[in-house]
Amino acid sequence: MSSVSPCPADGVHHPQLAQKYDPQRERELRAWIEGTTGRRIGDSFMDGLKDGVILCELINKLQPGSVQKVNEPVQNWHKLENIGNFLRAITRYGVKPHDIFEANDLFENTNHTQVQSTLIALASQAKTKGNNVTLGVKYAEKQQRRFQPEKLREGRNI
Repeated sequence: MSSVSPCPADGVHHPQLAQKYDPQRERELRAWIEGTTGRRIGDSFMDGLKDGVILCELINKLQPGSVQKVNEPVQNWHKLENIGNFLRAITRYGVKPHDIFEANDLFENTNHTQVQSTLIALASQAKTKGNNVTLGVKYAEKQQRRFQPEKLREGRNI
């Protein structure tokens, strides 16, 4: 039996995306998120994140005050607003726009791989900012180079 996630909104299975989803990374992300927030995600990783509450709490732990109001997930729009607030907050935190999933990727279960990639990028950004994170990579700091004008002229003649 294939472990392809539910059909996305377009009704087409995307097995190449499902194959890139890494269950080991999910376990690592679960441990990090639960350890950071102190909240249990539940049996289904994506369903546990779907209302946006734990995600908002995560970014608020990494950068206090990032999401001012976390909605109790009574209706779907509350959940979508929480996810949107989380996505805006991680953009301000430094996660690059091309690394960020769209709200419906999580809310409608259409792209778990992108959600996972975003959370790994967030972990990397947190590690770069000095948080004790065991997954992701620490991003290199920008190295600004200043050359004297005569050195720049010499370089043109090579």
